Amino acid sequence: MTLRDFFEYITAHSEVAVLFLLAIPMLAFLVNLWSGDTAEKIWQWRYVYAVLVYAACIPGIFALALNIYLFLFERQSIWAMNLAIQVLPFLAMVATLMLIKRKIPFNYVPGFGRLSGFLTLIFALIGIMWFVDRLRLVAFTYVPFTYIVVGFVLTLVLIRFAWSKMF
Repeated sequence: MTLRDFFEYITAHSEVAVLFLLAIPMLAFLVNLWSGDTAEKIWQWRYVYAVLVYAACIPGIFALALNIYLFLFERQSIWAMNLAIQVLPFLAMVATLMLIKRKIPFNYVPGFGRLSGFLTLIFALIGIMWFVDRLRLVAFTYVPFTYIVVGFVLTLVLIRFAWSKMF
């Protein structure tokens, strides 16, 4: 099964995807109601919040990266967007994160820092790939390929460091 086959299957059976993506913010809302108001009670629910964050962010980040790829590299029209695959996961992610942020700071959600690092890495790679795609440079060089890979990795580390200092 290819990614195109998977997307066609989701498009043909979009009820399941829509139900899943709408259930995540609803569960976050219900957990906010059940978790109580005291810090001790909220602290006990932090792993439930972590599951909700991951359940919302993984499809949301994928949909956002897919949209950027399709618009920058494939030149897809905005009129050809699939709402169940390209828009709803991002909206569910934003709604879930907003609901969770009202109740508990993201510093207390286990693994949230890893998601932001993953997001930074994905968008840094997409930005570098877009720059290289637009760059029309022909170079005849005797620089070993390992030096190029090391330079690429150092650029990613620099971007990650700058991102962490910015936010």
